[in-house]
Amino acid sequence: MAKTILFVDDSASVRQVMTTTLKREGYDVITAEDGKDALSKLDGKKIHLIISDVNMPNMDGLTFVKQAKLLPAYKFTPVIMLTTETQASKMAEGKAAGVKAWIVKPFQPPHLLAAVSQLILA
Repeated sequence: MAKTILFVDDSASVRQVMTTTLKREGYDVITAEDGKDALSKLDGKKIHLIISDVNMPNMDGLTFVKQAKLLPAYKFTPVIMLTTETQASKMAEGKAAGVKAWIVKPFQPPHLLAAVSQLILA
């Protein structure tokens, strides 16, 4: 059975590229356009990994991760932040919220896929 990844980004083109990349590797992908949309998709189904942008309208990625981690079904779901943010304070906030990896855009798909496979197997 394919592993499911929730990908959250306000850019439609980034969601399209990531969905194509992840599906090519055999993953099922659920997409959301911001943190609020993503929270609405956390309805108890098994999500093996969350990949989220930081800067989004309605609810940013760090707020989303903090909210998701309060849900018992997703408390231990690994999270990768895929963002343009490079500030140490943002990274520290992400780590405190439970983020396992921080990948800066633009990214190399092999680098991202290596992180994905590592965290999904963990």
